[in-house]
Amino acid sequence: MNRVSLLSSPFLLGFEQLERSLDRLAKNASDGYPRYNIEKIGENGLRITLAVAGFTEADLAIEVVENQLSVRGKQAEEPERVYLHRGIAGRQFHRTFMLADGIEVTGAKLENGLLAIDLARPHVEPKVKTIRIDTAGPAKASRGKTIDVAG
Repeated sequence: MNRVSLLSSPFLLGFEQLERSLDRLAKNASDGYPRYNIEKIGENGLRITLAVAGFTEADLAIEVVENQLSVRGKQAEEPERVYLHRGIAGRQFHRTFMLADGIEVTGAKLENGLLAIDLARPHVEPKVKTIRIDTAGPAKASRGKTIDVAG
């Protein structure tokens, strides 16, 4: 059975990449670890804050590939520790966020078990482009020549 796409309208042309990105994000959204907040900072800023208690700076990696922000965490094994009870999650994770065109990561800070990633959204002026319409002149007579339009 084929799934009906939300972006299958004939008026939405060239959104295949966006649809693939949405599908990829939907698969990742089912995992709720680590928890995160997204907040507006100032007029054009955003901050993503992830709860990464127990992770150090060396355990975390942040990268942007195309328009996808990726945050990975993997704690180093500590064989000398013997836990009688381990209730603090220490599992690895991979959390992704799709960024709109023009959004840039301006910095990241780890403090008190919270990883804050700051983003800047530039102010974008709407672009208006007028397209000139060429008119076809009177049809030129072929003067007895055969024109092959099939190819």
